[in-house]
Amino acid sequence: MIATPIPSGHRIRLTGFARAFSDRSPGSVYRNSKTMGEWGVVCPHCKRQLAGGVKFCSYCGRPVSDSGGGFQSDVRTGSDAAGRPTHGLRSFWQRISEGLTLQLLWEQFTSEARASYSLYAREVDWDDLKKETRFRRFLKIVYALFWAMVMKLSPARRVVLLLALLLAILDTRVGILVNTDHGSQKFFTANFPGILAFALMLLLLALELADRVTMKRDLEIAREIQGWLVPKVAPAVEGIDIAFATRPANTVAGDYYDAFLRSPADGANVSSGSSAAQRLFIVVADVAGKSVPAALLMATFQASLRTLAAASVSLHDLVVGLNDYACRHSMGGRRFTTAFFAELDPTTLAMEYINAGHNPPILRRPSAEILRLEEGGLPLGVRAEANYRLGTATLGRGDLLAVLTDGVVEAENEHGEEYGESRLLELFRGSTARNSSEELQRLMASLDQFVGSARQHDDITGLLVRAM
Repeated sequence: MIATPIPSGHRIRLTGFARAFSDRSPGSVYRNSKTMGEWGVVCPHCKRQLAGGVKFCSYCGRPVSDSGGGFQSDVRTGSDAAGRPTHGLRSFWQRISEGLTLQLLWEQFTSEARASYSLYAREVDWDDLKKETRFRRFLKIVYALFWAMVMKLSPARRVVLLLALLLAILDTRVGILVNTDHGSQKFFTANFPGILAFALMLLLLALELADRVTMKRDLEIAREIQGWLVPKVAPAVEGIDIAFATRPANTVAGDYYDAFLRSPADGANVSSGSSAAQRLFIVVADVAGKSVPAALLMATFQASLRTLAAASVSLHDLVVGLNDYACRHSMGGRRFTTAFFAELDPTTLAMEYINAGHNPPILRRPSAEILRLEEGGLPLGVRAEANYRLGTATLGRGDLLAVLTDGVVEAENEHGEEYGESRLLELFRGSTARNSSEELQRLMASLDQFVGSARQHDDITGLLVRAM
């Protein structure tokens, strides 16, 4: 593995949840020259790996690229672009804004504000408010959003917040009479309740930030552990080109992908000229939900899959076994998993697959013909007696198999419009990429261009297989 430094803010190729190297210098990013995965950037400040296309670090909130011409890498040192030291207000502003232009600052603020509003708006009964007049509806919306925010705090912090608001409302000025050395007197007035209210709000902010930093550190550890569960390097299979990428919506994700070689089941039909000891097994799964709950279920799914895959069982029996386990731990069907499983004979390129309620993968022929692989059954964990049908397909030289999670087609831009199936199919029909890595790069670039500065709301994962 070769790590080559390239200019700050440029993109790198990382496989899965692979982290950038710990010895990298601030402001540099690295290219993994032997693997292909997520196109991302490295924050020049906290040196953490981020998804491609982002403008601000999700960990430290600072800019990660020079898009918009607003970022200067030497801002933190208190010097301008020419290396001259800066002083006073200008130095203070550069330290606070990290050199971002007002336009980029506004984009960051509006993106965070929309995400926060979506969180609190879930607590509002919008149907009940439709019956009110415009003015009363506005007051009730403000009231509902306020209490939605307050109830997110601990009881002690709620009391402190209400006390701070009460003190802020009071317009009471306190006077102090001071005797000077010259025998005269001076009278000073100050709004002490307002000052105390400001101090209490600052204390609340400090407590909430401390909680966030602690939680973020724990989530980073969870992300590192989750990174051990997915492959960092695709298996080397002659004549098969594999690429995979993932972009979690949060620090940890509920998407899972894997590709490895396994022996065929005992008694399985082996085509003439194929190797009985080598079949490529691929899987892409999407656990219902996001963040920590989905990530925990993803870990149990990976453990069950690897255990069953190590046994000499058929693809059908493997999926049935996974469904039985998922049904026993699905919380009454509320926690289910969509998945696509396939076994490919590298010699004959014959493939067996089962689609367990997943987005139908795309099989693109060199003639630009598009096939969808839909044969299978219900998502895992929905019904214990579910029947899963085995589908078959044969790849030809130049064929491309794309297995994606629903985060791709459901990606939204700032106007709430989805990327959609039609745009995805048009992208693959017009493909001129020579390998899976280039195709995956095209897909991620297309998503970045469509989404823009809108916040990612679902995990995005893709696994591409091309017969060379």
